[in-house]
Amino acid sequence: MQIQDLPYPDPGVPDARSGPRFLWWLGRNQLGGQLKSLAWGLLHFLSVSVLPFCVGLAVEAVVARSGTRLALAGGLLALACAGNAIGSTGLHRAAVTNWITAAARVQQLLARKAAQLGSALTRRVAAGEVVAVSTGDVEKIGWFVEAMSRFTAAALTVVVVVVGLVVYQPALGAVVAVGLPVLALAVLPLLPRAARRADHQREKAGRATELASDTVAGLRVLRGIGGEELFLDRYRRASQEVRHAAVRSARMWALISAIQMLLPGLLLIAVVAYGVRLAHEGRITVGELVTVYSSVMILTYPLRHFEEIAMAYSFSKPAARRAARVLSLERATDGGGSLAGEPPTGDLYDPATGLLAPAGRLTAVVCGDPDAAGRLAERLGGHPGEPDTSVLLGGVPLDELPLDTARTAVLVQDKDPVLLSGTLRELFEVPASGAVDAREALAAAQCEDVLAALVQGSLDVEDAMDARITERGRSLSGGQRQRLALARSLTTDPEVLVLDEPTSAVDSHTEARIAQGMRELRTGRTTVVFTSSPLLLDRVVLVHEGEVAAVGLHRELLHKEPRYRAVVTRETDDELLPGAVRDGRAVLRHALEEIEETA
Repeated sequence: MQIQDLPYPDPGVPDARSGPRFLWWLGRNQLGGQLKSLAWGLLHFLSVSVLPFCVGLAVEAVVARSGTRLALAGGLLALACAGNAIGSTGLHRAAVTNWITAAARVQQLLARKAAQLGSALTRRVAAGEVVAVSTGDVEKIGWFVEAMSRFTAAALTVVVVVVGLVVYQPALGAVVAVGLPVLALAVLPLLPRAARRADHQREKAGRATELASDTVAGLRVLRGIGGEELFLDRYRRASQEVRHAAVRSARMWALISAIQMLLPGLLLIAVVAYGVRLAHEGRITVGELVTVYSSVMILTYPLRHFEEIAMAYSFSKPAARRAARVLSLERATDGGGSLAGEPPTGDLYDPATGLLAPAGRLTAVVCGDPDAAGRLAERLGGHPGEPDTSVLLGGVPLDELPLDTARTAVLVQDKDPVLLSGTLRELFEVPASGAVDAREALAAAQCEDVLAALVQGSLDVEDAMDARITERGRSLSGGQRQRLALARSLTTDPEVLVLDEPTSAVDSHTEARIAQGMRELRTGRTTVVFTSSPLLLDRVVLVHEGEVAAVGLHRELLHKEPRYRAVVTRETDDELLPGAVRDGRAVLRHALEEIEETA
């Protein structure tokens, strides 16, 4: 896989049972890139490691006054330098490719999982956690996957060089063979503590990210109630906690780096002292001493990769664990799709609640609990929060349809829709039947003032469709965002459209016009609207405590059904009771108050 070939046609099915298993799965799926990086790494490290032997040969040639041997040493030195340059270039290209492709694979997996779970993802994992996993954690995972091949090349090079030194000069080679494992393993006892500190820093950073996203999302409300300073103080404290955690983590890694610098120096001192003694005794030549000394100096370079792989694994293990946790989440139903073909048509029926939305009609659903209404809306779209009986569309279970087919048939717009940044034209570039034009949908959603505001706020824009929308539509009011989101949903023209409180942020006059425009535009299509506004209510289904309690016209239910009247007119419990009962309760409360005063 090359960078220009991204994204992957299919990122695969990850092994998300644990963080290490996920890392191993990523490495296996990039075996070709890993082997290429390993080959370039071996060429690079071995070429660097040959340099001391070339220098030693040159020194011995000078001592022996042999021009032929000196020329041979120079030729080998030039060949080693060429191998170093070529290997370094190839290793860098292969390593960067492995890093980017691994990170891209993880991002595709996360994006696919987010698309499968929908809004259920942020209910099961904090939004700040999802953002942190898809940004910082992806880079750490890619770093470890990329570093594995370089570390393997460095480790093999160290083994080859140590064996070569033992064969070349057994006395000094034995010292190096004993000292190098100590250098490589000395920091292992410190790694668990360093990993814990790094993980603690990551948790603090995730909390700060979540606070920041919440503050930005609610900034308009916070300013209205004067609460921005409270949230800013919370973020300041959270950021300071991140800073303290980062400093503690950096101290531990600084200690590990210091040990990695100190121990090679001590080994070098030992080799030089022992080598000088051997040279003084005549047991080794000056060239051999220079060769062993230079080799130990050079070996500190591949040994640095032992520290890097330790750091990469310490950072990537918790990152992979968090990514695996997200990727292991499943829909309450598998949605594998035993049925295929065109999306079904017909009535939409939910066996769990008894809700029936006749095909081709607008059905209003009134539910006193907004959270329960949101969960029911997701069920109707094939996103149940827990395993349960599947919703039926035309008698066909949505859970047995392929996921893309189910989403083509039923579209759910939740109560807090997201507007992505870009032009208005790009906002409406969504999969659609083609039967509804974007301008028709905008007119039905009463977006004339929104279009005018967008044109006025954009420079050199005559067509409102070319006006730009800021991130998440923050420059628009809540009602303007709602209407644009409604227009986008109307443009898709799905067989079944489920809307959760689509007009809660607009005034009553605009709401009435939206209701009329939506009825006209959705003629012949099934539309389910979760609302408690009388302006949208015609055929009404009352859902109470998870079951359909009444079905009828708005005016009929308003007079016959007290629970319906309580939701629509916001009556209190006392107002629902007969007059005599209310009077009795008032007398009882008055008596209790007198008793308390007497006591």
